[in-house]
Amino acid sequence: MKRKTLTAIVGMAVLGVWLFVPNVTWAHCDTLDGPVVIEARAALEKKDVTPLLKWVSKEHEEEIKSSFKKTLAVRSKGSEAKELADMYFFETLVRIHRAGEGAPYTGLKPAGHIEPPVAAADKAIETGNIERLTTNINLAAEKAIMERFEHLMETKKHKNESVEAGRKYVEAYVIFVHFIEGLHNTIQKGVEHGHGEENKH
Repeated sequence: MKRKTLTAIVGMAVLGVWLFVPNVTWAHCDTLDGPVVIEARAALEKKDVTPLLKWVSKEHEEEIKSSFKKTLAVRSKGSEAKELADMYFFETLVRIHRAGEGAPYTGLKPAGHIEPPVAAADKAIETGNIERLTTNINLAAEKAIMERFEHLMETKKHKNESVEAGRKYVEAYVIFVHFIEGLHNTIQKGVEHGHGEENKH
């Protein structure tokens, strides 16, 4: 019971990191099927820039409004012009959004490049149900910890049989401890980030 409780806490903390730290490996705002571009498509069809302003800082609002207005004007000149204008606007919006996160922009990525954990997080937000996501994260966290721990305990049985066996134990020990330490540090950074965001509002 204690192990399951610990795993659940770890899993939820990792989930918090994925959802609230902007420049994690799985950041997906720069994909054509990411949330920024999806909302940008809808805004262009409705000719209303307002829903997009939340993706950028206040200092960049006018730039986005100007770019949006130009895009609408070009879109009316035919299907090819519409496609080029839309892509120009998507790139502008995503580039400015990413800069506001302190994340690099290397161009828009094709649809389908969203990593499974992020896709699952988006699905949870869309449906309003997080149970499946937390279950999967809990299982992944438990599996990662237990695999390293079991390997460590296996090497521990033979650590005094020879120098080589002892080295294998030390290697497994270092991997396990560093993994736990790294996970803990990531969780703490996520918690600190969350508190910082709350204090801004």
